[in-house]
Amino acid sequence: MANPTPHGFRFFRAGGVDQVQLRNGADVAALPQLDQKLWMALSLPTRGLEFDPRTADLIDTDKDGRIRPPELLAAIEWSKKTFKNLDVLLKPSDTVPLANIADPDVVAGAKRILTSLKKPDADSIALADVSDTAKIFAETTFNGDGVVPADAASDPATQKAIEDIIAAVGSTPDRSGKPGVDQARVDAFFEEAKTLDAWNKKLDSDASLAPLGAEGMAAAAASVREVKAKIDDYFARCAMVTFDPRSAGPLNRDEKDYAALAPTELSTSSPELAALPLAKIESGKSLSLRSGLNPAWQSRIVAMADKASGPLIQKAVALTQADWDNTQAKLSGYISWEASKPQTRVEKLGLPRLRELISTNAKAKIDTLITQDKALEKEVAQLEAVERLVRYQRDLFSLLTNSVNFADFYGKRGALFQAGTLYLDARSCDLCIEVMDVATHGALAGLSAAYLAYCELTRPNEPKKTIVAVFTDGDSDNLLAGRNGVFYDRKGRDWHATITKIVANPISIREAFWLPYKKLVRAIEDQIAKRAQSAEADSNAEVAAGAAAVANADKTAPKKEKAESPKLDLGTIALIGTAIGGISALMGGFLTALFGMGIWMPVGVAGVILLISGPSMLLAYLKLRQRNLGPLLDANGWAINTRAKLNVPFGAALTRVARLPAGSTRSLDDPFAEKKRPWRLYLTTFVLALLVYLWFIGRLDAYVPARIRNATVFPPKPVATAPVEPASPTK
Repeated sequence: MANPTPHGFRFFRAGGVDQVQLRNGADVAALPQLDQKLWMALSLPTRGLEFDPRTADLIDTDKDGRIRPPELLAAIEWSKKTFKNLDVLLKPSDTVPLANIADPDVVAGAKRILTSLKKPDADSIALADVSDTAKIFAETTFNGDGVVPADAASDPATQKAIEDIIAAVGSTPDRSGKPGVDQARVDAFFEEAKTLDAWNKKLDSDASLAPLGAEGMAAAAASVREVKAKIDDYFARCAMVTFDPRSAGPLNRDEKDYAALAPTELSTSSPELAALPLAKIESGKSLSLRSGLNPAWQSRIVAMADKASGPLIQKAVALTQADWDNTQAKLSGYISWEASKPQTRVEKLGLPRLRELISTNAKAKIDTLITQDKALEKEVAQLEAVERLVRYQRDLFSLLTNSVNFADFYGKRGALFQAGTLYLDARSCDLCIEVMDVATHGALAGLSAAYLAYCELTRPNEPKKTIVAVFTDGDSDNLLAGRNGVFYDRKGRDWHATITKIVANPISIREAFWLPYKKLVRAIEDQIAKRAQSAEADSNAEVAAGAAAVANADKTAPKKEKAESPKLDLGTIALIGTAIGGISALMGGFLTALFGMGIWMPVGVAGVILLISGPSMLLAYLKLRQRNLGPLLDANGWAINTRAKLNVPFGAALTRVARLPAGSTRSLDDPFAEKKRPWRLYLTTFVLALLVYLWFIGRLDAYVPARIRNATVFPPKPVATAPVEPASPTK
């Protein structure tokens, strides 16, 4: 078979990646030919997206909670067979005209649904028509799911039988939403009923198992079980005394044991009393069943005699060891039968009702109803196909533009992973992604090189959620854990948002430019604050000491005069002077070199600024080039196939900084503005002082008239030279 002609795909570039463009139905139909290495995402979760979970479940055929390329391609193949033209997918709608459906079985299913909804003449079917199966089958007796509710039967006896089965073994929901029974439940019910009935019949058919009748044997067995351990203990103790008479005393318990009980308030239910021997222990003594018994056990021993040993072996007054063994032997068959009782759920209905259901044709009638319902299975199965049809027309293209390409994201139409918009710190962030586990997400999301703010969202009557907001413009000065904002989800609902965690990365090159200066200012402010706190602490200590001195002036001995602080020695003063001189010389040299550049002085100023801000800007530039959407989505369960960059221009579109609207006017008169300082005067004074200094050192001589030059005003003093001696005559 010849290979199909390769489809001529067209690509667009966004996020630094070539992405396939889906222009029409032919492009969608040809996606099986596209190399999956060119897909943007190879897997995405079915939950945590702005996407209908029911549609996601229809596409997720293996039900693993993820949608992968084979499942998307299978959905496309199904659509090619079902729609007459795939161009309809590019125009999402929740209504499908019947004329656009190619599969006759799906058309038949759609017509059946419309008929059941009393709309037989409709020429299109909508998602609302197929979403509520209970509404579709509310008045339908049989719907092809193999489940029959009680009202599916026409006679009261069968209806009652179905209700009894549901009460015993539970129900299976019918497509109409009513509780019903399927074949598995019916078979299980009657199997358990027959098993329980056969077990009961075994007792009726074997007289040796129940000489006292079923009820009498049950009472006898229960009475024996209640006292068996205590009677066995009694006969064992008597046998021990027969073996060694010296054991009689200890086995009957010491007198001090009874003395310990004397102060307590006793009753026949006291555990201490019940722990004593059943009767007096003697060698070869039989057990009296009427007198001489431990009060805690007397009523139970009498009950055993009346219900078991008396009726079974005619021993109602006293028992020997042999009599006790004979009583248990008479019960052994019944106890074994009782232990073989099957565990069933149907026993609650009672044996008479179970035998009635088994003996009648109730099961055959219910089986017939289930068979009639299943006969419509193929026809009614088209319901899911019709629902799939409508959902695919509405949702499939959106899924493709968030997996095969990211056209919705880069086209700013709202991608499936964008949960809404966060308003905080005079900015709005459109790239907000819902997060299921902050710790797991944060471990990988930091690789995105983006500035991330994790926010907890709360809203009345809604469960808490967490999002991560990506800040891609502005600065980070006021983005701190604990700050509050407002989040609007894709449905327009507002949530209270609180920052809980920050993953810091550069936001913009503009912020990086000012970063060194901000750090310097913060460092100076910190030092000033520390000095102020230290001074305040010292002052408070001195005040407290002074107050204590005044309060205790009459009790305190006169203070010695405070020793004078040691004066600075000449060496220290010289060192300080040298340091100040060095700094002054350095600053003077720097300013001299700067102003000595003449007309190139602006270049020098720019060089100084670049020297200070350059490293920070370079680092920010490199980080911003690495900013990538992939780790943010991978941390949420996606499988991103390539780098989806968030460059500076696109980032500015995702985070919008507050600006006054076009055409607005504003007044700069602020009645509460701080008092202005005479900065112009300060600046003018500084410039004048600088010019005087430069004139004084002669740096301005080249730019001022000769008569006011420093060399003219302060001419250099002539240097005295030694007289030249005349040369001696040559000899």
